[in-house]
Amino acid sequence: MLLDAETHSEGFRANRRARQNALVEDYVELIADLLDEGQEARQVDLAERLGVSQPTVAKMLIRLTDEGLVARKPYRGIFLTDAGRTMAEEVRVRHRIVESFLLALGVSSENARIDAEGLEHYVGLETLDAFQLAMSAGLVDFMAIARGTADKK
Repeated sequence: MLLDAETHSEGFRANRRARQNALVEDYVELIADLLDEGQEARQVDLAERLGVSQPTVAKMLIRLTDEGLVARKPYRGIFLTDAGRTMAEEVRVRHRIVESFLLALGVSSENARIDAEGLEHYVGLETLDAFQLAMSAGLVDFMAIARGTADKK
């Protein structure tokens, strides 16, 4: 049974918003990761790690600068503004929760990392809270029992 048009379209609108923000969030998170590891965040580094061309990165850096998320200093690399740092932290938290949830389900660490990279942009706060609650309530143990791998005493 179809929902009313307004309710039905909300899911599609939320998905479009997430899709528009996903790329921005990926760039900001990667810049934060590089800076936090003590490295410079340079255009060439972003291109290599994201698997895109340098001109593609250059276009995105213009957008990120216009949106007030990064500051670029000639011959000194790319830095996050306060707004960029806040966004990066929010994305990291979402990523950690989603990846931890997938690991708790028994997904391999490699697939959990890859899948979390996509899901983190689309999952809402209510769902993140539910993931966190499930893990706190013993999801890992539950899944071990479900798989028959729990310690038998």
